[in-house]
Amino acid sequence: MHTIIDAHIHLDKYTQEERQSILLEAKQQQVAGMVAVSMDLDSCKTNQMLALQHGNVILPAYGFHPEQALPADNVIADLFAWIRQNAADAVAIGEVGLPYYSALEAKRRGSRLEQAPYIELLKHFIELAKELDLPIVLHAVYEDAATACGLLEEAGYDKAHFHWYKGDPVTTERMARNGYYISFTPDIVYEEEIQTVVKQYPLDQLMAETDGPWLFEGPFLGSVTRPEMLHRSIPVFSKLTGLEEQVAYRLLFRNTNLFYRLNKL
Repeated sequence: MHTIIDAHIHLDKYTQEERQSILLEAKQQQVAGMVAVSMDLDSCKTNQMLALQHGNVILPAYGFHPEQALPADNVIADLFAWIRQNAADAVAIGEVGLPYYSALEAKRRGSRLEQAPYIELLKHFIELAKELDLPIVLHAVYEDAATACGLLEEAGYDKAHFHWYKGDPVTTERMARNGYYISFTPDIVYEEEIQTVVKQYPLDQLMAETDGPWLFEGPFLGSVTRPEMLHRSIPVFSKLTGLEEQVAYRLLFRNTNLFYRLNKL
């Protein structure tokens, strides 16, 4: 079994029992690290606490997930102040981005989600990441990815990770050219759309994630999402890219280690 890093997981969203099980089995499953992204200030604080309790296997990222209603300005200000005060603990700013699925759901209901405040907030998060010299973890898919690219280009910042990326070939090429990283989830095993993106993207800008506790289909149907699922995802990545399995594991581990500056080599 080869060493893995889960490049994107919501550890604080698991039940305590599930989380304990994941952490207990991490060494056995060769999980060297988990980038634990945050949803809001409470989530940031929980991930910080988990990281303190469990050593450097939990790698916290601090941010605000965009698929939820925006809080009041003072709440956002408190979040930014807290992140600045605790930046030394973080490996990244995230998860942040744009509310693609919320906007889609609003459209289905016959209404419209105003995107401008989310775009403005993302702009501030990019500025914060640049100020703190931290990578930024982005939730930005399909047409939102192009918007995020524009904001990153405007800020002159390229330390960007588009997690579970889906998008058109033109935007994908733009992201690759700009040096942004993307990551694939266990749905690479059964989802052609993800397989196509992975085959198009530069090998040295790819990572693997679970986005747990998000649940998957195919062979994972009915299973709690856990970092060791990457041991079933990476062999598929190996076949898609023509890399030997051992080489594929080493490549993804190296990419994640270098992007997040984890010093786990």
